[in-house]
Amino acid sequence: MKILVCISHVPDTTSKINFTDGDSKFDTTGVQFVINPNDEFGLTRAMWFKEKQGASVDVINVGGPETEPTLRKALAIGADTAIRVNTEAKDGYQVAKEIANVVKEGGYDLVIAGRESIDYNGGMVPGMIAEMIDANFVTNCISLDVDGTTAKAVREIDGGKETVATALPLVIGGQKGLVEESDLRIPNMRGIMMARKKPLTVVEPVGASVETSSVKFEKPTPKGAVTLVAADNLDELVNLLHNEAKVI
Repeated sequence: MKILVCISHVPDTTSKINFTDGDSKFDTTGVQFVINPNDEFGLTRAMWFKEKQGASVDVINVGGPETEPTLRKALAIGADTAIRVNTEAKDGYQVAKEIANVVKEGGYDLVIAGRESIDYNGGMVPGMIAEMIDANFVTNCISLDVDGTTAKAVREIDGGKETVATALPLVIGGQKGLVEESDLRIPNMRGIMMARKKPLTVVEPVGASVETSSVKFEKPTPKGAVTLVAADNLDELVNLLHNEAKVI
């Protein structure tokens, strides 16, 4: 079985987020980037298929040279090869199109992507890839087993879980639960040294169109923020505290 794991290069969740150019662009100054958590669950599951069933595992990212340390970490975790599509990731359609082209040329049986990335939370790339390569698709996937050319997956739905069986080729949108958090792997020194020798191939983009652009970003109101209001009397103050501030 030939597996391709999609790797998003995203800011660490502890990073302080700022914007530039009139709040229209993300400021990367001083920000540490990591493997998207949903993708890391998928990569860990792919490693299980490699170790238990002899699958080959490639990882892919759409981005510039700055994303290569993240791909190298995926190689250190155990992926066989890495592919970087040499173009800035600008929207979900463009990223899906570039990855779909690699999938078609590579003849992959299983494509594992995160349900969504934690930077833009678009949640659209895995489904678009499946449509573009004419493959089956399961999103919100929290369990996956493959037997020959048949896959059995469990996905979260409103109020419960759904178990489905489908044929390969398959694209999944994985998330927490695909593996246990305790199963996530931290690269050891041997893995890091081996990753330096593993192939990281840079391919030129097919020139997929960019269909959307970010106009403006806005930070959410900090948790615990207090808005001061004026109350003419005690009854009004009690009403504001109860109905507006939700103080019981």
